[in-house]
Amino acid sequence: MTGARNRLAETFDVSRETLARLDAYEAQLQKWSPKINLVSKTTLGDAWERHFLDSAQLSRLAPEGPLEWVDLGSGGGFPGLVVSILRPEVRMTLIESDRRKSVFLNTVIREVGANARVITARIEDVEPQGADVVSARALAALETLLDHALRHGSPECVALFPRGAQSASDVSKALETHRFHCETHPSLSSEDGSILRIMEFARV
Repeated sequence: MTGARNRLAETFDVSRETLARLDAYEAQLQKWSPKINLVSKTTLGDAWERHFLDSAQLSRLAPEGPLEWVDLGSGGGFPGLVVSILRPEVRMTLIESDRRKSVFLNTVIREVGANARVITARIEDVEPQGADVVSARALAALETLLDHALRHGSPECVALFPRGAQSASDVSKALETHRFHCETHPSLSSEDGSILRIMEFARV
């Protein structure tokens, strides 16, 4: 775990203060997750690699400067809350329907002083957010995520979706119902994983 923590700090040039905020977040994750299943038990012991580093890489794929960013189905805060800590100029909105997980997210936000807010509701019930960036991790099929991004993103929105080994087939299937421009970036935390950076998307 220490190795992944150090790798994150070095790769993303994290300051001592920012790393302390991530440490506080990780401590809360270890405390809360066994009670409300924020992440899988099998990944909790490797949280820095499987969750924090995995989330941090999205921060570099978004446009520069202040942004409105919406993270869908945030759960334990990955990737949105990690990005919020690394990029405090971003105004992060975390949408999470589970009230217990929302309490956890708000607890971490208060403790680390993140520039983030939580909306406790189903994604399709939240009013359109007009975000510059929309992200989601392990939430739904790609075509469903694109529909959510169409609802909550601006016309120039960039969608960032970490996917597993099946990302190529995910894209092919989504092209049956949507048109979009897609860049595939290799994952820093998974040999067969990738991050899809999708722009100019619309329903066919």
